[in-house]
Amino acid sequence: MNAIDTSLSSRPATGNLAGAVADLFGELGLSLADDLGSDLKVFSPIDGSALATLKMHRAADMDTMVANAGAAFLAWKQVPAPHRGELIRRYGQLVREHKEVLSRLLTIENGKILTEARGEVQEVIDICEYAVGLSRQLFGLTIASERAEHRLTEYWHPLGTLGLISAFNFPAAVWAWGTTVALVCGDSAIWKPSEKTPLTALAFGKLLQKAAADYEFAPDHLVRVAIGDAECGGIIADHPGIKIVSATGSVRMGQDVGVRVQRRFGRAVLELGGNNAAIVAPSADIGLALRGTIFAATGTCGQRCTSLRRLIVHDSIRTGFVKRLIATAASLRIGSPLVDETHVGPLIDKAAFDAMQRALEQARREGGIVHGGERIDLEGSPDAYYVRPAIVEMPAQSEIVREETFAPILYVLSYTDIDEAIALQNGVPQGLSSCIFTNDVRESERFQSALGSDCGIVNVNIGTSGAEIGGAFGGEKVTGGGRVSGSDSWKNYMRRVTATVNYSTSLPLAQGVKFDLDID
Repeated sequence: MNAIDTSLSSRPATGNLAGAVADLFGELGLSLADDLGSDLKVFSPIDGSALATLKMHRAADMDTMVANAGAAFLAWKQVPAPHRGELIRRYGQLVREHKEVLSRLLTIENGKILTEARGEVQEVIDICEYAVGLSRQLFGLTIASERAEHRLTEYWHPLGTLGLISAFNFPAAVWAWGTTVALVCGDSAIWKPSEKTPLTALAFGKLLQKAAADYEFAPDHLVRVAIGDAECGGIIADHPGIKIVSATGSVRMGQDVGVRVQRRFGRAVLELGGNNAAIVAPSADIGLALRGTIFAATGTCGQRCTSLRRLIVHDSIRTGFVKRLIATAASLRIGSPLVDETHVGPLIDKAAFDAMQRALEQARREGGIVHGGERIDLEGSPDAYYVRPAIVEMPAQSEIVREETFAPILYVLSYTDIDEAIALQNGVPQGLSSCIFTNDVRESERFQSALGSDCGIVNVNIGTSGAEIGGAFGGEKVTGGGRVSGSDSWKNYMRRVTATVNYSTSLPLAQGVKFDLDID
């Protein structure tokens, strides 16, 4: 039996979740009093119960917020970068001290299982450490000049206010990826979280505001959280006072935001849809491939941009591999994400469930054989949407397979040679994450080469999800082309300057151009 197989039954969610949220904010030393209102109702996917009702920021509020962030930027950019890093170090320590409280809050509002929530909070801690180190490495270049006694250099300055729009599935990590790096780069920040997870945003945002309030170099209004809907996001996209817009979400959202930001010549960093594939070769370690596949397909109930959507298995091993895959998926413990033994929590809401069922019905019409995918009723949670992950055997890469459905659906396809497998992998509009399970070095190298995967993330013998913070994260094609964090993505949050210094007594022009004048 595979190590993740189990026969334990799921357990229902219990308790007053709204009361639990209030208690968790109390443990953080934070208050929601000023944020409560009548505009935005927040629900828990665990049982569908209401957690809070919040005020939303209107257009006038946003103008004030942007103006204040602009003033904060003018002060913050003058603070030496290592001192900016010290603020992030202090914030990371606060998050570390409250890791379990933040994890439980995240699980209640988002629905991902506790181990994943803890992992996300750890990711915030890790990116803080990364950003602190980065604060002493914002380096430029010295370039060889063609002119004698000239120095040609390239360096970087803070750019302005960051407007960050995040999705519900990673309500803390995606914000931390961009904001902590932007802050050490000298920018201020405004965060517009998903309407489905604003409480998590308020907790993480208020902790950073608390760290800033206790830090002598941090100006007021350096970081703010904007609670609102698509209209609020549109204001961020359009506002000339916001110099960088980092948006994570659907392709449709990214198309709208990208065009609006480009229209005013702002800078957009887009991390959008993924339709990620795994190739399982004949030489693969089957147990490794099975474990990597099942987590990638079902983690966060299939609601990750890096979730595995397509499985491309060699003809010679398909029957046995798929049989084990179906059995493993059927054995997963599905239930309250607050129970440590749970493997798969709920979908975020009814809309996600309906989208999943429409996709499965279309797959059936296109010749697919569906295993699983049904709703699971949990005692005490009639308004929640728990589902059995679906394994769908498809005859070809049809229309529905080329679409991304944000749910635990894994389409299974076959291939006969590595070129066919790579063509299937690349034959979708999205280009975020990809992987191959193989022990053949030629296949591995081909998959990583220019002839291989066209994605921004290319893995060998690991699944498509679970990226580390040091590597540049993002993808190609309709995924948007952005890199929101890792590697040299810090350059997104700064402006580049090229400078030439002439320390000679003559004035030669580049490229040998002559322009002689008689000047007394």
